[in-house]
Amino acid sequence: MAELKNYWQNYINGEWVDALEGERIEIENPATAQIIAEIARAQKSDVDRAVVAARACFTSRELYNMRPVNRGALLFGIARHLTEMADEIALAECLDNGKTLAGGKNEAMAAARYFTYYGGLADKVEGRMIPLGADYVDYTIPTPFGVSAQIVPWNFPLQIAARSVACALATANTVVLKSPELSPLSTYFIAEACHRAGVPKGAVNILSGYGHDCGAALVSHPGIDHIVFTGSVATGQSILHAAAERVIPCVMELGGKSAGILFRDADVDQAVNSTASGIFTHAGQVCSAQSRLIVPKALQSQVIDKLAAKAKSLSVGPGIDGHDLTPVISAAQADKIEGMCLAASQAGAEAVTGGRKRDDLPGHFIEATIFSNVTPDMTIAREEVFGPVLSVLTYDDPEEAIALANGTDYGLCAGVYTRDLATAHWAADRLIAGQVFVNEWFAGGIETPFGGMKRSGYGREKGQEALLNYVQTKNVGIRITGGGGGRPGG
Repeated sequence: MAELKNYWQNYINGEWVDALEGERIEIENPATAQIIAEIARAQKSDVDRAVVAARACFTSRELYNMRPVNRGALLFGIARHLTEMADEIALAECLDNGKTLAGGKNEAMAAARYFTYYGGLADKVEGRMIPLGADYVDYTIPTPFGVSAQIVPWNFPLQIAARSVACALATANTVVLKSPELSPLSTYFIAEACHRAGVPKGAVNILSGYGHDCGAALVSHPGIDHIVFTGSVATGQSILHAAAERVIPCVMELGGKSAGILFRDADVDQAVNSTASGIFTHAGQVCSAQSRLIVPKALQSQVIDKLAAKAKSLSVGPGIDGHDLTPVISAAQADKIEGMCLAASQAGAEAVTGGRKRDDLPGHFIEATIFSNVTPDMTIAREEVFGPVLSVLTYDDPEEAIALANGTDYGLCAGVYTRDLATAHWAADRLIAGQVFVNEWFAGGIETPFGGMKRSGYGREKGQEALLNYVQTKNVGIRITGGGGGRPGG
Protein backbone atom coordinates (compact mmCIF):
# COMPACT_ATOMS: atom_id res chain seq x y z
CA MET A 1 0.00 0.00 0.00
CA ALA A 2 1.15 3.54 -0.76
CA GLU A 3 2.27 5.68 2.18
CA LEU A 4 0.91 9.09 3.11
CA LYS A 5 3.57 11.80 3.16
CA ASN A 6 3.97 13.89 6.30
CA TYR A 7 3.93 17.38 4.81
CA TRP A 8 2.00 18.87 1.90
CA GLN A 9 2.66 22.20 0.17
CA ASN A 10 0.32 24.49 -1.72
CA TYR A 11 0.33 24.58 -5.52
CA ILE A 12 0.71 28.05 -7.02
CA ASN A 13 1.75 29.05 -10.54
CA GLY A 14 2.83 25.54 -11.44
CA GLU A 15 5.02 25.04 -8.36
CA TRP A 16 4.74 23.37 -4.96
CA VAL A 17 5.39 26.08 -2.38
CA ASP A 18 5.37 26.68 1.36
CA ALA A 19 3.06 29.27 2.86
CA LEU A 20 4.63 32.72 2.91
CA GLU A 21 3.94 33.05 6.65
CA GLY A 22 5.49 29.62 7.23
CA GLU A 23 2.53 28.28 9.20
CA ARG A 24 1.04 24.80 8.93
CA ILE A 25 -2.27 23.08 9.64
CA GLU A 26 -2.36 19.69 11.34
CA ILE A 27 -4.52 17.07 9.63
CA GLU A 28 -6.34 14.55 11.81
CA ASN A 29 -7.52 11.05 11.01
CA PRO A 30 -11.18 11.17 12.15
CA ALA A 31 -11.18 7.40 12.75
CA THR A 32 -8.40 7.62 15.35
CA ALA A 33 -8.25 11.32 16.37
CA GLN A 34 -4.50 11.14 15.63
CA ILE A 35 -2.51 13.70 13.61
CA ILE A 36 -1.38 12.11 10.35
CA ALA A 37 0.14 15.00 8.37
CA GLU A 38 0.64 18.74 8.11
CA ILE A 39 -0.21 21.09 5.27
CA ALA A 40 1.02 24.58 4.47
CA ARG A 41 -1.49 27.10 5.83
CA ALA A 42 -2.40 29.61 3.14
CA GLN A 43 -3.34 33.12 4.23
CA LYS A 44 -4.05 36.42 2.46
CA SER A 45 -0.51 36.78 1.06
CA ASP A 46 -0.70 33.31 -0.46
CA VAL A 47 -4.14 34.06 -1.91
CA ASP A 48 -2.69 37.21 -3.49
CA ARG A 49 0.10 35.19 -5.06
CA ALA A 50 -2.32 32.58 -6.42
CA VAL A 51 -4.78 35.11 -7.85
CA VAL A 52 -1.96 37.01 -9.55
CA ALA A 53 -0.80 33.76 -11.16
CA ALA A 54 -4.30 32.85 -12.28
CA ARG A 55 -4.87 36.34 -13.68
CA ALA A 56 -1.59 36.30 -15.61
CA CYS A 57 -2.47 32.93 -17.13
CA PHE A 58 -5.93 34.10 -18.12
CA THR A 59 -4.62 37.36 -19.57
CA SER A 60 -2.10 35.45 -21.67
CA ARG A 61 -5.09 33.73 -23.36
CA GLU A 62 -3.09 30.51 -23.54
CA LEU A 63 -6.10 28.37 -22.63
CA TYR A 64 -8.55 30.48 -24.62
CA ASN A 65 -6.43 30.45 -27.77
CA MET A 66 -6.06 26.66 -27.74
CA ARG A 67 -8.21 24.78 -30.17
CA PRO A 68 -11.00 23.48 -27.95
CA VAL A 69 -10.19 19.91 -28.94
CA ASN A 70 -6.71 20.45 -27.50
CA ARG A 71 -8.17 21.79 -24.26
CA GLY A 72 -10.19 18.60 -24.18
CA ALA A 73 -7.06 16.53 -24.67
CA LEU A 74 -5.48 18.37 -21.75
CA LEU A 75 -8.40 17.32 -19.55
CA PHE A 76 -8.08 13.74 -20.76
CA GLY A 77 -4.45 13.85 -19.63
CA ILE A 78 -5.49 15.04 -16.16
CA ALA A 79 -7.97 12.16 -15.98
CA ARG A 80 -5.30 9.65 -16.95
CA HIS A 81 -2.94 10.82 -14.22
CA LEU A 82 -5.69 10.80 -11.60
CA THR A 83 -6.46 7.21 -12.57
CA GLU A 84 -2.80 6.28 -12.23
CA MET A 85 -2.76 7.76 -8.71
CA ALA A 86 -6.04 6.15 -7.64
CA ASP A 87 -4.50 3.98 -4.91
CA GLU A 88 -2.67 6.95 -3.37
CA ILE A 89 -5.87 9.01 -3.53
CA ALA A 90 -7.84 6.20 -1.87
CA LEU A 91 -5.43 6.15 1.07
CA ALA A 92 -5.60 9.94 1.47
CA GLU A 93 -9.41 9.88 1.37
CA CYS A 94 -9.44 7.07 3.91
CA LEU A 95 -7.02 8.63 6.39
CA ASP A 96 -7.95 12.32 6.32
CA ASN A 97 -11.65 11.98 5.46
CA GLY A 98 -12.77 8.69 6.98
CA LYS A 99 -13.93 6.90 3.83
CA THR A 100 -13.27 3.24 3.14
CA LEU A 101 -10.45 2.40 0.76
CA ALA A 102 -13.05 1.27 -1.77
CA GLY A 103 -14.90 4.55 -1.30
CA GLY A 104 -11.68 6.50 -1.75
CA LYS A 105 -10.92 4.58 -4.94
CA ASN A 106 -14.41 5.43 -6.20
CA GLU A 107 -13.71 9.11 -5.48
CA ALA A 108 -10.56 8.95 -7.58
CA MET A 109 -12.34 7.32 -10.50
CA ALA A 110 -15.26 9.75 -10.28
CA ALA A 111 -12.83 12.68 -10.32
CA ALA A 112 -11.15 11.27 -13.41
CA ARG A 113 -14.56 10.83 -15.02
CA TYR A 114 -15.35 14.53 -14.55
CA PHE A 115 -12.26 15.42 -16.54
CA THR A 116 -13.04 12.98 -19.35
CA TYR A 117 -16.69 14.07 -19.44
CA TYR A 118 -15.92 17.77 -19.67
CA GLY A 119 -12.88 17.10 -21.84
CA GLY A 120 -15.30 15.61 -24.35
CA LEU A 121 -17.49 18.71 -24.15
CA ALA A 122 -14.72 21.29 -24.51
CA ASP A 123 -15.13 21.44 -28.30
CA LYS A 124 -18.93 21.49 -28.13
CA VAL A 125 -19.49 24.81 -26.36
CA GLU A 126 -20.90 26.82 -29.23
CA GLY A 127 -22.32 30.23 -29.96
CA ARG A 128 -25.11 30.89 -32.45
CA MET A 129 -25.88 33.08 -35.44
CA ILE A 130 -28.83 35.45 -35.16
CA PRO A 131 -30.40 36.53 -38.49
CA LEU A 132 -30.95 40.29 -38.73
CA GLY A 133 -31.42 40.64 -42.47
CA ALA A 134 -29.21 41.11 -45.53
CA ASP A 135 -27.15 43.99 -44.16
CA TYR A 136 -26.01 42.37 -40.91
CA VAL A 137 -24.13 39.45 -39.42
CA ASP A 138 -24.79 38.80 -35.75
CA TYR A 139 -23.38 36.03 -33.60
CA THR A 140 -22.69 35.11 -29.98
CA ILE A 141 -19.49 33.97 -28.29
CA PRO A 142 -19.56 31.91 -25.06
CA THR A 143 -16.83 33.77 -23.17
CA PRO A 144 -15.05 32.65 -19.99
CA PHE A 145 -15.44 34.83 -16.90
CA GLY A 146 -11.74 34.87 -16.02
CA VAL A 147 -10.41 33.81 -12.62
CA SER A 148 -12.76 31.38 -10.88
CA ALA A 149 -12.51 31.25 -7.07
CA GLN A 150 -13.64 27.85 -5.87
CA ILE A 151 -14.26 26.69 -2.31
CA VAL A 152 -14.98 23.01 -1.71
CA PRO A 153 -16.29 21.27 1.43
CA TRP A 154 -14.72 18.54 3.53
CA ASN A 155 -17.16 15.71 2.79
CA PHE A 156 -16.31 14.99 -0.88
CA PRO A 157 -13.43 17.38 -1.57
CA LEU A 158 -11.91 15.56 -4.53
CA GLN A 159 -15.10 14.99 -6.52
CA ILE A 160 -16.46 18.46 -5.88
CA ALA A 161 -13.12 20.07 -6.79
CA ALA A 162 -12.88 17.95 -9.94
CA ARG A 163 -16.31 18.92 -11.23
CA SER A 164 -15.66 22.65 -10.93
CA VAL A 165 -12.01 22.65 -12.04
CA ALA A 166 -12.90 20.54 -15.09
CA CYS A 167 -15.70 22.91 -16.11
CA ALA A 168 -13.46 25.92 -15.63
CA LEU A 169 -10.64 24.53 -17.76
CA ALA A 170 -12.98 23.25 -20.47
CA THR A 171 -14.29 26.80 -20.89
CA ALA A 172 -10.85 28.49 -20.63
CA ASN A 173 -11.23 30.00 -17.16
CA THR A 174 -8.39 29.80 -14.64
CA VAL A 175 -8.80 28.63 -11.05
CA VAL A 176 -7.82 29.38 -7.48
CA LEU A 177 -9.28 26.63 -5.31
CA LYS A 178 -9.38 26.56 -1.51
CA SER A 179 -9.42 23.02 -0.20
CA PRO A 180 -11.05 22.30 3.19
CA GLU A 181 -8.68 22.50 6.14
CA LEU A 182 -10.26 19.41 7.74
CA SER A 183 -9.60 17.09 4.79
CA PRO A 184 -7.53 18.80 2.12
CA LEU A 185 -5.19 16.09 0.95
CA SER A 186 -7.07 14.50 -1.95
CA THR A 187 -7.54 17.81 -3.76
CA TYR A 188 -3.79 18.10 -4.13
CA PHE A 189 -3.82 15.14 -6.46
CA ILE A 190 -5.72 17.33 -8.91
CA ALA A 191 -2.82 19.77 -8.76
CA GLU A 192 -0.35 16.93 -9.29
CA ALA A 193 -2.37 15.57 -12.21
CA CYS A 194 -2.52 19.05 -13.78
CA HIS A 195 1.24 19.39 -13.28
CA ARG A 196 1.97 16.06 -14.95
CA ALA A 197 -0.47 16.75 -17.80
CA GLY A 198 1.24 20.05 -18.69
CA VAL A 199 -1.57 22.42 -17.76
CA PRO A 200 -0.28 26.00 -18.24
CA LYS A 201 1.30 27.57 -15.16
CA GLY A 202 -1.23 29.55 -13.16
CA ALA A 203 -4.26 27.89 -14.74
CA VAL A 204 -4.93 25.82 -11.60
CA ASN A 205 -3.82 26.90 -8.12
CA ILE A 206 -4.78 24.95 -4.98
CA LEU A 207 -4.45 26.25 -1.43
CA SER A 208 -5.46 25.03 2.01
CA GLY A 209 -6.45 27.47 4.71
CA TYR A 210 -9.11 28.48 7.17
CA GLY A 211 -12.32 30.03 6.01
CA HIS A 212 -12.05 33.19 8.11
CA ASP A 213 -8.79 34.33 6.52
CA CYS A 214 -7.89 32.30 3.41
CA GLY A 215 -11.47 31.79 2.24
CA ALA A 216 -12.57 35.32 3.08
CA ALA A 217 -9.52 36.78 1.32
CA LEU A 218 -10.23 34.72 -1.78
CA VAL A 219 -13.92 35.54 -2.26
CA SER A 220 -13.36 39.25 -1.62
CA HIS A 221 -10.23 39.52 -3.77
CA PRO A 222 -10.41 42.22 -6.46
CA GLY A 223 -8.70 39.87 -8.93
CA ILE A 224 -11.43 37.24 -9.13
CA ASP A 225 -14.35 37.19 -11.57
CA HIS A 226 -16.45 34.19 -10.55
CA ILE A 227 -17.19 32.14 -7.42
CA VAL A 228 -18.14 28.48 -7.03
CA PHE A 229 -19.06 27.39 -3.51
CA THR A 230 -20.35 24.20 -1.94
CA GLY A 231 -21.10 24.25 1.77
CA SER A 232 -23.43 25.53 4.45
CA VAL A 233 -26.11 28.17 4.01
CA ALA A 234 -24.48 30.41 6.63
CA THR A 235 -21.09 30.40 4.87
CA GLY A 236 -22.81 30.80 1.52
CA GLN A 237 -24.58 33.92 2.77
CA SER A 238 -21.27 35.39 3.88
CA ILE A 239 -19.72 34.69 0.48
CA LEU A 240 -22.71 36.21 -1.30
CA HIS A 241 -22.29 39.41 0.71
CA ALA A 242 -18.67 39.59 -0.47
CA ALA A 243 -19.71 38.81 -4.04
CA ALA A 244 -22.37 41.51 -4.00
CA GLU A 245 -19.76 44.15 -3.23
CA ARG A 246 -18.18 43.56 -6.63
CA VAL A 247 -21.17 42.02 -8.46
CA ILE A 248 -19.43 38.67 -8.92
CA PRO A 249 -21.50 35.82 -10.42
CA CYS A 250 -21.74 32.74 -8.21
CA VAL A 251 -22.66 29.09 -8.34
CA MET A 252 -23.98 28.15 -4.89
CA GLU A 253 -24.61 24.56 -3.79
CA LEU A 254 -25.77 24.79 -0.20
CA GLY A 255 -27.39 22.54 2.36
CA GLY A 256 -30.33 20.16 2.23
CA LYS A 257 -32.97 18.48 4.34
CA SER A 258 -34.11 16.06 1.69
CA ALA A 259 -37.13 13.81 2.09
CA GLY A 260 -38.21 10.58 0.47
CA ILE A 261 -41.94 9.84 0.25
CA LEU A 262 -42.96 6.21 0.56
CA PHE A 263 -46.32 5.63 -1.10
CA ARG A 264 -48.65 2.81 -0.08
CA ASP A 265 -47.87 0.68 -3.13
CA ALA A 266 -44.07 0.88 -2.71
CA ASP A 267 -41.75 -2.07 -2.30
CA VAL A 268 -41.04 -1.51 1.39
CA ASP A 269 -37.85 -3.58 1.54
CA GLN A 270 -36.43 -1.79 -1.48
CA ALA A 271 -37.37 1.60 -0.02
CA VAL A 272 -35.76 0.75 3.32
CA ASN A 273 -32.51 -0.34 1.66
CA SER A 274 -32.45 2.76 -0.52
CA THR A 275 -33.17 5.02 2.46
CA ALA A 276 -30.36 3.39 4.43
CA SER A 277 -27.98 4.08 1.58
CA GLY A 278 -29.29 7.64 1.36
CA ILE A 279 -28.67 8.47 5.03
CA PHE A 280 -25.82 6.22 6.18
CA THR A 281 -23.44 6.60 3.21
CA HIS A 282 -20.32 8.43 4.45
CA ALA A 283 -21.96 8.65 7.90
CA GLY A 284 -24.65 10.92 6.51
CA GLN A 285 -22.16 13.64 5.64
CA VAL A 286 -23.69 14.21 2.23
CA CYS A 287 -25.44 17.39 1.08
CA SER A 288 -28.00 15.32 -0.77
CA ALA A 289 -28.54 12.77 2.02
CA GLN A 290 -32.04 11.42 2.55
CA SER A 291 -32.45 12.73 6.08
CA ARG A 292 -36.26 12.36 6.19
CA LEU A 293 -38.61 9.54 5.24
CA ILE A 294 -42.33 10.30 4.99
CA VAL A 295 -44.50 7.19 5.32
CA PRO A 296 -48.24 6.38 5.46
CA LYS A 297 -49.44 6.03 9.04
CA ALA A 298 -50.64 2.51 8.26
CA LEU A 299 -47.11 1.43 7.35
CA GLN A 300 -45.27 3.31 10.11
CA SER A 301 -44.58 0.37 12.44
CA GLN A 302 -43.50 -1.97 9.66
CA VAL A 303 -41.17 0.58 8.07
CA ILE A 304 -39.60 1.68 11.36
CA ASP A 305 -38.97 -1.92 12.44
CA LYS A 306 -37.21 -2.66 9.16
CA LEU A 307 -35.20 0.57 9.31
CA ALA A 308 -34.12 -0.12 12.88
CA ALA A 309 -33.02 -3.64 11.96
CA LYS A 310 -31.04 -2.27 9.02
CA ALA A 311 -29.38 0.38 11.19
CA LYS A 312 -28.43 -2.13 13.87
CA SER A 313 -26.90 -4.46 11.26
CA LEU A 314 -24.30 -1.89 10.20
CA SER A 315 -20.77 -2.32 11.49
CA VAL A 316 -19.24 0.84 12.94
CA GLY A 317 -15.53 1.59 12.73
CA PRO A 318 -12.63 2.94 10.66
CA GLY A 319 -13.06 3.03 6.92
CA ILE A 320 -9.65 1.45 6.40
CA ASP A 321 -11.07 -1.72 7.97
CA GLY A 322 -14.03 -1.71 5.60
CA HIS A 323 -16.77 -0.88 8.10
CA ASP A 324 -20.27 0.14 6.98
CA LEU A 325 -20.57 3.25 9.15
CA THR A 326 -17.38 5.29 9.17
CA PRO A 327 -16.46 8.32 11.33
CA VAL A 328 -17.78 11.84 11.12
CA ILE A 329 -15.13 14.40 10.31
CA SER A 330 -14.30 15.88 13.73
CA ALA A 331 -15.03 15.93 17.44
CA ALA A 332 -16.93 19.19 16.98
CA GLN A 333 -19.14 17.61 14.31
CA ALA A 334 -19.80 14.58 16.52
CA ASP A 335 -20.75 16.88 19.41
CA LYS A 336 -23.11 18.87 17.17
CA ILE A 337 -24.85 15.74 15.88
CA GLU A 338 -25.27 14.25 19.34
CA GLY A 339 -26.57 17.57 20.62
CA MET A 340 -29.23 17.70 17.91
CA CYS A 341 -30.23 14.12 18.73
CA LEU A 342 -30.58 14.88 22.45
CA ALA A 343 -32.62 17.99 21.66
CA ALA A 344 -34.89 15.92 19.40
CA SER A 345 -35.53 13.45 22.21
CA GLN A 346 -36.34 16.29 24.58
CA ALA A 347 -38.77 17.68 21.98
CA GLY A 348 -40.68 14.39 21.92
CA ALA A 349 -39.08 12.40 19.12
CA GLU A 350 -38.19 8.79 19.89
CA ALA A 351 -34.73 7.45 19.08
CA VAL A 352 -35.74 3.96 17.96
CA THR A 353 -32.06 3.18 17.65
CA GLY A 354 -28.87 5.21 18.03
CA GLY A 355 -28.74 8.88 18.91
CA ARG A 356 -25.39 8.96 20.70
CA LYS A 357 -21.65 9.03 20.10
CA ARG A 358 -19.68 5.79 20.24
CA ASP A 359 -17.37 6.59 23.14
CA ASP A 360 -15.92 3.06 23.03
CA LEU A 361 -14.10 3.91 19.79
CA PRO A 362 -11.11 6.30 19.64
CA GLY A 363 -12.31 8.40 16.72
CA HIS A 364 -15.44 10.41 16.02
CA PHE A 365 -18.27 7.94 15.53
CA ILE A 366 -22.04 8.39 15.74
CA GLU A 367 -24.47 5.49 15.97
CA ALA A 368 -26.81 4.89 13.05
CA THR A 369 -29.90 6.74 14.28
CA ILE A 370 -33.61 6.42 13.48
CA PHE A 371 -36.10 8.87 14.99
CA SER A 372 -39.84 8.19 15.03
CA ASN A 373 -42.70 10.37 16.35
CA VAL A 374 -41.11 13.30 14.53
CA THR A 375 -43.35 16.28 13.83
CA PRO A 376 -42.62 18.85 11.12
CA ASP A 377 -42.09 21.68 13.61
CA MET A 378 -39.14 19.93 15.31
CA THR A 379 -35.62 21.14 14.59
CA ILE A 380 -34.58 17.58 13.71
CA ALA A 381 -37.17 17.68 10.88
CA ARG A 382 -36.22 21.13 9.61
CA GLU A 383 -32.47 21.63 9.97
CA GLU A 384 -29.54 19.80 8.40
CA VAL A 385 -27.82 17.40 10.83
CA PHE A 386 -25.07 16.23 8.47
CA GLY A 387 -24.75 12.92 10.21
CA PRO A 388 -26.25 9.39 10.14
CA VAL A 389 -29.62 10.51 11.51
CA LEU A 390 -32.97 9.75 9.85
CA SER A 391 -36.27 11.36 10.85
CA VAL A 392 -39.46 9.41 10.05
CA LEU A 393 -42.65 11.42 9.61
CA THR A 394 -46.14 10.14 8.77
CA TYR A 395 -49.01 11.26 6.55
CA ASP A 396 -52.66 10.45 5.83
CA ASP A 397 -52.98 11.47 2.17
CA PRO A 398 -50.57 12.13 -0.71
CA GLU A 399 -51.11 15.91 -0.72
CA GLU A 400 -50.04 16.01 2.92
CA ALA A 401 -46.92 14.01 2.05
CA ILE A 402 -45.95 16.52 -0.62
CA ALA A 403 -46.52 19.39 1.80
CA LEU A 404 -44.31 17.74 4.41
CA ALA A 405 -41.54 17.11 1.90
CA ASN A 406 -41.68 20.73 0.70
CA GLY A 407 -42.07 22.13 4.20
CA THR A 408 -38.48 23.19 4.89
CA ASP A 409 -36.30 26.05 3.66
CA TYR A 410 -34.30 23.61 1.54
CA GLY A 411 -34.84 22.17 -1.92
CA LEU A 412 -31.80 20.14 -2.91
CA CYS A 413 -33.18 16.62 -3.41
CA ALA A 414 -36.36 14.62 -2.92
CA GLY A 415 -37.36 11.01 -3.41
CA VAL A 416 -40.38 8.96 -4.38
CA TYR A 417 -40.93 5.27 -3.63
CA THR A 418 -43.78 3.79 -5.67
CA ARG A 419 -44.53 1.07 -8.21
CA ASP A 420 -46.93 3.35 -10.08
CA LEU A 421 -45.54 5.47 -12.90
CA ALA A 422 -48.40 7.96 -12.71
CA THR A 423 -47.77 8.50 -8.99
CA ALA A 424 -44.05 8.98 -9.65
CA HIS A 425 -44.70 11.66 -12.28
CA TRP A 426 -47.37 13.34 -10.15
CA ALA A 427 -45.09 13.58 -7.13
CA ALA A 428 -41.96 14.57 -9.07
CA ASP A 429 -43.86 17.46 -10.63
CA ARG A 430 -44.94 18.79 -7.22
CA LEU A 431 -41.76 18.31 -5.20
CA ILE A 432 -39.64 21.46 -4.87
CA ALA A 433 -36.15 20.08 -5.38
CA GLY A 434 -33.33 20.26 -7.89
CA GLN A 435 -33.23 16.47 -8.16
CA VAL A 436 -36.01 13.94 -7.65
CA PHE A 437 -34.98 10.30 -7.22
CA VAL A 438 -37.54 7.60 -7.95
CA ASN A 439 -37.02 4.21 -6.27
CA GLU A 440 -33.28 4.76 -5.85
CA TRP A 441 -31.72 7.48 -3.76
CA PHE A 442 -28.67 8.99 -5.52
CA ALA A 443 -29.97 7.85 -8.93
CA GLY A 444 -28.21 9.84 -11.66
CA GLY A 445 -24.56 10.51 -12.32
CA ILE A 446 -21.96 12.93 -13.58
CA GLU A 447 -24.11 13.45 -16.67
CA THR A 448 -27.13 14.72 -14.70
CA PRO A 449 -27.44 18.36 -13.53
CA PHE A 450 -27.16 18.89 -9.78
CA GLY A 451 -28.14 21.89 -7.70
CA GLY A 452 -30.74 23.32 -5.39
CA MET A 453 -33.91 25.30 -5.13
CA LYS A 454 -34.90 27.68 -2.31
CA ARG A 455 -32.07 28.04 0.26
CA SER A 456 -30.24 25.04 -1.16
CA GLY A 457 -28.66 27.40 -3.67
CA TYR A 458 -28.71 28.13 -7.37
CA GLY A 459 -26.80 27.29 -10.52
CA ARG A 460 -26.08 23.76 -11.61
CA GLU A 461 -23.06 21.51 -11.37
CA LYS A 462 -22.63 18.25 -13.32
CA GLY A 463 -24.04 17.49 -16.74
CA GLN A 464 -23.84 19.67 -19.83
CA GLU A 465 -25.87 22.37 -18.12
CA ALA A 466 -23.02 23.08 -15.70
CA LEU A 467 -20.88 24.59 -18.46
CA LEU A 468 -23.40 27.42 -18.85
CA ASN A 469 -22.39 28.62 -15.38
CA TYR A 470 -18.77 29.07 -16.50
CA VAL A 471 -19.33 31.25 -19.57
CA GLN A 472 -21.07 34.53 -20.31
CA THR A 473 -22.61 35.43 -23.65
CA LYS A 474 -20.96 38.08 -25.77
CA ASN A 475 -22.99 39.31 -28.74
CA VAL A 476 -21.27 40.65 -31.87
CA GLY A 477 -23.41 42.62 -34.33
CA ILE A 478 -21.85 43.65 -37.66
CA ARG A 479 -23.24 46.06 -40.22
CA ILE A 480 -21.97 44.90 -43.59
CA THR A 481 -20.00 47.59 -45.45
CA GLY A 482 -22.11 49.25 -48.09
CA GLY A 483 -25.39 48.14 -46.53
CA GLY A 484 -28.68 48.45 -48.33
CA GLY A 485 -28.76 44.82 -49.38
CA GLY A 486 -27.62 45.79 -52.87
CA ARG A 487 -25.21 44.04 -55.18
CA PRO A 488 -21.46 44.40 -54.63
CA GLY A 489 -19.71 47.02 -56.73
CA GLY A 490 -18.15 46.14 -60.07
